[in-house]
Amino acid sequence: MLANQAAINRTAMNRTAMNTRATAFQANRVSEVSSYDQWLMFTVIALLSLSVVMVYSATITVDSRTLDINFNPLIKHLLHIGLGSVLLFMAASIRMNWLAAASKALLLIGLLLLVVVLFPGVGVEVNGSIRWIDLGGIRFQPSEFMKIAGIIYFADYLARKREDLHLFKVGIINTGLVVGAIGVLLLLEPDFGTAVVITTAIAGMMFLAGVRFWHFLIGLSMVVMLLASIMWMEPYRVARLLSYRDPWADPYGNGFQLIQALIAIGRGEWFGVGLGSSIQKLFYLPHASNDFLIAIIGEELGAVGIFGVLTLFTLLLFRAFAISHRALQLGQRFSGFLAQGIGLLFALQAGVHIGVNTGLLPTKGITLPMMSHGGSSMLISMAAVGLLFAVDRQSRPQPGGRRCEAPDQK
Repeated sequence: MLANQAAINRTAMNRTAMNTRATAFQANRVSEVSSYDQWLMFTVIALLSLSVVMVYSATITVDSRTLDINFNPLIKHLLHIGLGSVLLFMAASIRMNWLAAASKALLLIGLLLLVVVLFPGVGVEVNGSIRWIDLGGIRFQPSEFMKIAGIIYFADYLARKREDLHLFKVGIINTGLVVGAIGVLLLLEPDFGTAVVITTAIAGMMFLAGVRFWHFLIGLSMVVMLLASIMWMEPYRVARLLSYRDPWADPYGNGFQLIQALIAIGRGEWFGVGLGSSIQKLFYLPHASNDFLIAIIGEELGAVGIFGVLTLFTLLLFRAFAISHRALQLGQRFSGFLAQGIGLLFALQAGVHIGVNTGLLPTKGITLPMMSHGGSSMLISMAAVGLLFAVDRQSRPQPGGRRCEAPDQK
């Protein structure tokens, strides 16, 4: 009797162990399948898909002699997305400790490129600005590289100096010197919009990292006064500011782009005039596929389309901060600050682009990340998203219920 009961108990224990192993196996399979942030992946795919559609719509033209459709801009855009996807997967496989160790070198390379682009015969001038380097027919914009290089450098700096950020020298002066060098080189091109975006993103990183509030206010006030002084030193910047306040005062000069953008958004109303039916893209609105892409989205897809783009970038910022929070909880300071910086960079650049197109901000030439037509912008944006996936991968639970090590812990 006792022997039969013992046999029954052993059988029950074996079944329990088998069920436990099966449950663990299923959990491991789920963890393997969900080894990336699915909401972030959805956001990236949605932005790129909408980008292909809208860039094609904004750049499609018909040759008046042959009536052939020009597919060249679309082909280039798809090529940029393809190369950017390669960079995304490469960046997603980078170990954070390696990236942190290379942060100073990346910053120096970025500064060197910003200097080289100013050399006569090296930098390519377009519309009065020298922002591109011609690499055998391929134009590269160093300021785009500096965006991500600056974020990487300051993520490493804030991680290393986390305990000393309450000191004014560490939190404000040292960072101010580096940001100032970047800003001066960008303004020499000139590229005022990118200088503002980079400065604001780094300021946001410093605030979130724990710089003393009154130190932060002092530094921010100094930056605002400096940027305002630089703007008032150049007559064309003053003219743009005045035209932003009243673009109809100079409808065929400084106010032309903003007026055409507002006409496009006004025509779209709530639901748009229909995909491909924009009139403003037909030689009325300059740079319709890059600097003023959101205006074409507003005309063809309406306010609903603009709100949809805003929602996608808000979701991207939310996921970046969620990934950052998980990394910081594990003590991965560099990874956490890097994710914050990338999220802020995307949100600020998208905000400035939409603000310029809708007349909320003075007119500046700045692209919509992961959407506008432009090789340098697309490649750097995709690489930055790849780094977000790298932080996510190295801070989430792995198969077996264990967590990744914190190789970049400071």
